[in-house]
Amino acid sequence: MNEQVKEQINNYSAEVIDMFERLRQLLLDSAPCEPEEKLWAKLPSYYVGKTFVRLIPFKDHINIEAQAALSHEEELAGYKFTPKGMLQIYLRQDIPSDILKRIFAETLAG
Repeated sequence: MNEQVKEQINNYSAEVIDMFERLRQLLLDSAPCEPEEKLWAKLPSYYVGKTFVRLIPFKDHINIEAQAALSHEEELAGYKFTPKGMLQIYLRQDIPSDILKRIFAETLAG
């Protein structure tokens, strides 16, 4: 993990760190090639060319900013989307791994 990303994530609870690491691994496993990991405005971001996914931690959830997320909104009926189209996954929720793999792959395929 990128050192700047690691430093940023370590400011959160163990539960948020665990969820972040699971989401990050899903993203890395789904990307068509190894994404560039870096902070953008203090937000962990993963780039393949000009396309990106951001995993944005909060104290009780993680927002996922991915272009393809809204096209899977019906499949994610039990999850909340922000007005800007980011998927929110709360600590008490299961991670929808299969859907997220598709979202990450579609977004990072460009």
